[in-house]
Amino acid sequence: MARWKGIALGANAQIVLDHPKADTLIAKAVTEIHRLEGIFSLYRNDSQLSRLNRTGTLLDPAFEMIELFSICTGLHTRTKGAFDPTVQALWALYAKETSAGLIPTSQQITDALAVTGWGHVNYSADKVSFRRSGVMLTLNGIAQGYIADKISALFRREGVENVLVNTGEISAVGHAPDGNAWQIKLDDTDGQNLALRNMSVATSAPLGTTFDDTGSTGHIIDPRSGYPGGKWLKISVVSHKAALADGLSTAFCLMNKTAINAAKESEQVLLS
Repeated sequence: MARWKGIALGANAQIVLDHPKADTLIAKAVTEIHRLEGIFSLYRNDSQLSRLNRTGTLLDPAFEMIELFSICTGLHTRTKGAFDPTVQALWALYAKETSAGLIPTSQQITDALAVTGWGHVNYSADKVSFRRSGVMLTLNGIAQGYIADKISALFRREGVENVLVNTGEISAVGHAPDGNAWQIKLDDTDGQNLALRNMSVATSAPLGTTFDDTGSTGHIIDPRSGYPGGKWLKISVVSHKAALADGLSTAFCLMNKTAINAAKESEQVLLS
């Protein structure tokens, strides 16, 4: 059995694989993770996402970007706007002001909201563009799950029936080396365990990362109001696709239980 540990889109990542060609297959998977980071990373200046945010236009986007944008459109509709990658303008505002010991003013928030909204994004196989200047995207609320799906699919194409892929969100294919379902612990200490077979799980916590030293201003901002939100301490979503689990766990942080129940389909949602 081989185990790889590394970083994917800034998150701790790992692959667990019991296979005669494990080392070769994992090396191939890691290469693919790096390629996908070159599309979706906010922290690489040369990524397609960073270039789009700088110029407002991207010609010949990668197929994966358009595929992920299509998933985003579906999630935006399902969550009635709670999931919206154009929240980056608001996120950047909070990061800038709080790093200076300030709080964004209502006018600054209003200005950022003017360039927030998935409707500002046009995309096709040939081109991605923004309808107005100042729009910016972050895919941090879904790309880790999407990459987990892509890496799991890569292993399946190679004939692998059992593998655990964690790129910040988890895709559990088949079963663990002991023949049982993959055992996933949702917390480092006393959190609930999940037994997963051919399913994925993603977890979001509004105060898991904060803008300020006091830990009171969470990193999940409501794209509808412009203010940090969080009706729950933590939400985990189990789905057949990690991208869906990832995007929904992000949005569900901002939604009450009634709205969550209306938006979920076959997903299992764990609230705390």
